[in-house]
Amino acid sequence: MSTPGSIVAAYSADRYGEAAVEHAAALARKEGARLVVVNASLGSSLVDARFAHDADIAALRDRLAADGLDVVVRHDVVDDVADAVIAAADEERADLIVVGIRHRTPVGKLLLGSVAQRIILEAHCPVLAVKPAG
Repeated sequence: MSTPGSIVAAYSADRYGEAAVEHAAALARKEGARLVVVNASLGSSLVDARFAHDADIAALRDRLAADGLDVVVRHDVVDDVADAVIAAADEERADLIVVGIRHRTPVGKLLLGSVAQRIILEAHCPVLAVKPAG
């Protein structure tokens, strides 16, 4: 990235989402870019454990802003999570999307679509896939 732009982090309320946010925040700090965190779900936090509670989103926003980042957090119930992340990146003219990836079994890959995979394949900007340390 040659000029400051924006970086989108696909955030889920788990260690994979935290890995995505930490990598995206480090890159945003380094590049002087705006950080856009997208936490989207097809349902509410009562149904989808990866959809963060409002208080957790506020704490995440405060933590990132205290680090000196220009941060926006999108926290929405949507029709399609991958589409929501890609749309946020398009609207922000993002330079990069960062997604956390998890190991899935061969059967899991066959039966369930992968949000990260769809983002990687369909995004209009580069995508960095990261995994938690350890």
